[in-house]
Amino acid sequence: MILVFGKTGQVATELQRSGDVLALGRDQADLSDPVTCAQRIRALAPSAVINAAAYTAVDKAEEDEELATIINGDAPTVIAQACAEMQIPLVHISSDYVFEGSGGEPWKPGDATAPQNAYGRSKLVGEEGILGSGATHAILRTSWVVSAHGANFVKTMQRLSKIRDTLSVVADQIGGPTPARDIASACLVIAQHLQDDPSKSGTYHYSGAPSVSWADFASEIFAQTSLSVTVIPITTAEYPTPAKRPLNSRMDCRTTVSTFGVKQPDWRIGLNEILKELEVTT
Repeated sequence: MILVFGKTGQVATELQRSGDVLALGRDQADLSDPVTCAQRIRALAPSAVINAAAYTAVDKAEEDEELATIINGDAPTVIAQACAEMQIPLVHISSDYVFEGSGGEPWKPGDATAPQNAYGRSKLVGEEGILGSGATHAILRTSWVVSAHGANFVKTMQRLSKIRDTLSVVADQIGGPTPARDIASACLVIAQHLQDDPSKSGTYHYSGAPSVSWADFASEIFAQTSLSVTVIPITTAEYPTPAKRPLNSRMDCRTTVSTFGVKQPDWRIGLNEILKELEVTT
């Protein structure tokens, strides 16, 4: 049995659909209480742990960095220490936000980190804690997570399309939208690999391809749904947010492919599946 921290988030929801997992919600294992999370691991003795829970309110984290750091930093550290103690592999989902976010080249797992906002700093604390724990692990950095559930860009665009026929969308941030279903599948494959071969421990990247701007992503959403919405490209400077966003969220995923055989998903195919699911549920 694989133990999953998180139950209602995008990736946690897909993990429950995809594999033999026990998903713990906040009522059973709150990451703001890291000690309890470690106790759950010791009591349940799973074959592997996937941490799919996080503080994800990027802008709110600017005012609440202490709590974000407990949930994204301290909890993964303590979870990893418990996994090391019990010799259980850990797959931990991290973020492209640990990077500085400039340039035009895809970020490699070994590139220097330099987070530009509180959320990114909190995620980096978690990564460093896992690396120092001695646990067999895969830190899986991903980006632009989307699905038919939870709060995400696809659902926001669909909601806004019902009340507007013109939308201004940022065009100078480039990255890879990543369907939560594909992330869940990757996590399960990686967990099995780590059980079989702990030497594969390390930091990896996993995001959708091809790279695209938010504006072009929005245009594809509307194209696939045949909605008559005009997308007006704007700059990041024209859409200020409390937390600084990276302009470059491109991810180099080659080591994930070579180590685990997990290929980058085509987000356009994943988007089509998400839109079909949304059509059924609305």
